[in-house]
Amino acid sequence: MFRNVAELVSLAEKENVSIAEIMIRQEIEVHETTRQIIMEQMDKNLSVMERAIERGLAGVASHTGLTGGDAVKMQTYINGGNYLSGKPVLDAISKAVATNEVNAAMGIICATPTAGSAGVVPGTLFAVKDQLHLTRQEMVEFLFTAGAFGFVVANNASISGAAGGCQAEVGSAAGMAAAALVQAAGGTPAQSAEAMAISLKNMLGLVCDPVAGLVEVPCVKRNAMGAANAMVSADMALAGITSRIPCDEVIEAMYKIGQTMPVSLKETAQGGLAATPTGQRLAAKYFGKRA
Repeated sequence: MFRNVAELVSLAEKENVSIAEIMIRQEIEVHETTRQIIMEQMDKNLSVMERAIERGLAGVASHTGLTGGDAVKMQTYINGGNYLSGKPVLDAISKAVATNEVNAAMGIICATPTAGSAGVVPGTLFAVKDQLHLTRQEMVEFLFTAGAFGFVVANNASISGAAGGCQAEVGSAAGMAAAALVQAAGGTPAQSAEAMAISLKNMLGLVCDPVAGLVEVPCVKRNAMGAANAMVSADMALAGITSRIPCDEVIEAMYKIGQTMPVSLKETAQGGLAATPTGQRLAAKYFGKRA
């Protein structure tokens, strides 16, 4: 039904429906199934996200001990009341980190769009659900909106760190979340596209450099930054701020950047933070050799 963001927005405007509805209709058509089944499947994904956040906020640690407990620290900090950023942003950060700490601890998460970037979409969603008074159905629709934009990125660029760097993972996740936040807050399809563009273009060039080859450092904290980026980008779009570079062109630029990025910066643990003295020492500690 749509191949790029321009077509997605055009369809939603022409049919006078939400981007979520366009994505739902496409899923029904592609999978040759019913609306009920599609909605139930996405509701199950939402439940997985909810449980992961709950587990992360209760406190988890990875088997290596490299990550864990930071989501709890952030909630404690928020409860202290003496914070610098807005509470919804910090809550999104905490819940994004919680999700990825569960992933690092070998728990069950929902890849959105990947395991390494799984915290951004649910982190932002559950941070705003009470503020926006979202119903369960509206939360499910949030995920369909995010999925529509992720669908475009996956088919026109990449959502793989090994192929395009972390810009393709956390960058894509941040853009997906920003677009979905706009719809949840009552914005237009065009504003969702602007939010995606603003968010993604500010993460262009982000490398994938997992220390010791593990999806822990710096991956967990990059989800925190992705969540914050998504929240700010959504607010900018809702304020009427636009991206001078259209969303589809931003996605294309991300793809081209990923193609020219050195292999050492695409999930190989051969460059970036993984190649630092500390990164090398950690690789030797956990695997008995230098990465």
